[in-house]
Amino acid sequence: MRDLFLEGMSRAACSVCIVTTDGPGGRAGVTVSAMSSVSADTPSPSLLVCVHHKSPATDAIRENGVFCVNLLRDDQAFVSDSFAGRIKMPGGDKFACADWEIRATGAPVLRDPLAAFDCRLEKHFRWGSHFIFIGALADIDVQGRGSPLIYAQRAYGTPRPLADLAAANTIAVQAPAA
Repeated sequence: MRDLFLEGMSRAACSVCIVTTDGPGGRAGVTVSAMSSVSADTPSPSLLVCVHHKSPATDAIRENGVFCVNLLRDDQAFVSDSFAGRIKMPGGDKFACADWEIRATGAPVLRDPLAAFDCRLEKHFRWGSHFIFIGALADIDVQGRGSPLIYAQRAYGTPRPLADLAAANTIAVQAPAA
């Protein structure tokens, strides 16, 4: 069942994000594809992210009480690979792969993301192999340019509007001769 579950989930197209934190628990970051809105109708909009329990980011987020979800553009796969450990940065500093700034919570915010959601940690709990972190927005940065980097079928991609696909695949259909 587990293997079939993983195979089935590999077919879900997910946005790729870098979750970052900084504070007394240290600076940390990790690539995730499990991010979702929770509610826009609370005193502060909220979202959740899932981070593997063995990631150093889990302890740092819990101790710091803050995190930022940096939604990557389709030209930022290098950042994703750096935080996923597929590309080793000089000195082991994952943050060296991009430019960062600090906003409301003190968590690193990617300069020029597709969007960045700077959150204060509201709740967290472990479910199986992952911690689920629910955060309330303290700040948001929406750039509005570019397309999201997505991960599906174990590869990066970018969305393409169905109208573009339909136009590219149009087949001329002729009526049968009378």
